[in-house]
Amino acid sequence: MTAYFDRLPRDFLAVATPGAGKTTFALSVAAELLGRRLVDRVTIVAPTEHLKLQWAEAAGRAGIPVDPAYAAGKGRTSQDYLGIAVTYAGVAVNPLALRIRTERFKTLVILDEVHHAGDALSWGEGVREAFEPAHRRLALTGTPFRSDVNPIPFVTYAPGEDGVARSVADYTYGYADALADRVVRPVLFMAYSGELQWRTRAGDEVAARLGEPLTKDLTAQALRTALDPDGAWIPSVLSAADKRLSEVRRHVPDAGGLVIASDQDSARAYARTLKAVAGEPPTVVLSDETQASKKIADFSAGEQRWMVAVRMVSEGVDVPRLAVGVYATTTSTPLFFAQAVGRFVRARARGETASVFLPSVPNLLTYAAELEVARDHVLGRRITDEDDIFAAEDDLLARAQAGEVASADLEAAQFEALGSQAHFDRVLFDGAEFGHEGEVHVGSEEEMDFLGIPGLLEPDQMRQLLAQRQSDRRKKKPARPDPDVPELTTHEQLAVLRRELNGLVAAWHHRTGQPHGVTHAALRKECGGPPAAVASAEMLRKRIDRLREWASRAS
Repeated sequence: MTAYFDRLPRDFLAVATPGAGKTTFALSVAAELLGRRLVDRVTIVAPTEHLKLQWAEAAGRAGIPVDPAYAAGKGRTSQDYLGIAVTYAGVAVNPLALRIRTERFKTLVILDEVHHAGDALSWGEGVREAFEPAHRRLALTGTPFRSDVNPIPFVTYAPGEDGVARSVADYTYGYADALADRVVRPVLFMAYSGELQWRTRAGDEVAARLGEPLTKDLTAQALRTALDPDGAWIPSVLSAADKRLSEVRRHVPDAGGLVIASDQDSARAYARTLKAVAGEPPTVVLSDETQASKKIADFSAGEQRWMVAVRMVSEGVDVPRLAVGVYATTTSTPLFFAQAVGRFVRARARGETASVFLPSVPNLLTYAAELEVARDHVLGRRITDEDDIFAAEDDLLARAQAGEVASADLEAAQFEALGSQAHFDRVLFDGAEFGHEGEVHVGSEEEMDFLGIPGLLEPDQMRQLLAQRQSDRRKKKPARPDPDVPELTTHEQLAVLRRELNGLVAAWHHRTGQPHGVTHAALRKECGGPPAAVASAEMLRKRIDRLREWASRAS
């Protein structure tokens, strides 16, 4: 607020993590500008129909009546309203009508999740055409910008040291900042691996372990197999998540859970499983239902345990009591992941912690470990480095633009899921990893060491308890006799080394503040070799030794 009113700029871009209070900030600015008579009207642009309603309700509570049913074609609205709420798609349909309205009044335009103005070229052009004459424009976003090269309207770009143009925010408030201020909850990521079997379109049967190094296509097929409602992986993970929710509700009685599914059929199937597991039917939210917004509002105000949705709850939707999530979708871009996790991080009281269950897929684990990483919108070049966590989004965009080629690839990737089994893999918290040696079965005491963690803990207490439970289990484990002790299999050995390396990288981050990705890149530069997910045991040992050398020199 201070930064804004010190300058009173025509354009202002605020980048703030989900759950930080962007809506409150924007409506506070709007109320102040209206009160000073610097603007006469407010126009709010949101990504979805549901978010239009959510904005209108929040504006009403702030004393700014907003019409969420305004249609550009109808022209006038009731004089009781001081503003309107529209979608980006609605703006693109009739930008001229909105431009005329914007010219008639001194208008403040609030562009919520402004990165969506780059979803389609027509959307960006529509936003620019409609709101170019606006008296004030306030742009908001809660996630890293898109990795395409469509410039976002009314966003300033400036060349960096490399000469490449990047977006410039007027104010940035990242997840790490909000966590330090206790504005958002810390997130406990529960990762599950498992044995999977599927049949390819060519008739070949494939068996793999989720999380082990695979090609991009095989990783995608393994993930789809794990998320298959007819397999054993999803029921096991949903059961574990429900146990976690029960533990959280001992301390936070109204805590709720959300399962994010890939499609409507999967959502309905997951709901049936949850009904059997939890003993009560969950709320199922499908985007094409007329009552979808009402269902979300009712769930938010109630005390029901679970909600299952496809995509519409992934961005901007405010359900503060959500505390446990299951990431059960094949959509795995960093943008979507950040928005999905953002549904669980809004803090209501000290000590609340979010718990998100996810498959042990390398890119998802990377996003989880680097939740605090922010990114500006880059123009003029594409980032293709394999270490870039946004490369998946670049690839998704390229495939979508490839047209027939993308369709052919999809056809070739068809398969039949044959079976799946889930195993608890590890916990990621604050960039560090915790778990037990060997294979941890679902329902075991080792798994409950982490599922049973209290629902109210400060971050320092959480780190201490995770480390303590890991240490206690290691001490309890009886010493194995030397003879006839089988050596670790290759995949077990690699998993242990990767876990050790990631733990040391996390410790280095806490000591120096250096992001995990930067440390991994520096180790690769010095020691050579591919990313850790596909590096050999010898390469991993070299990086572990090198990082220990750094630590000894720095101490």
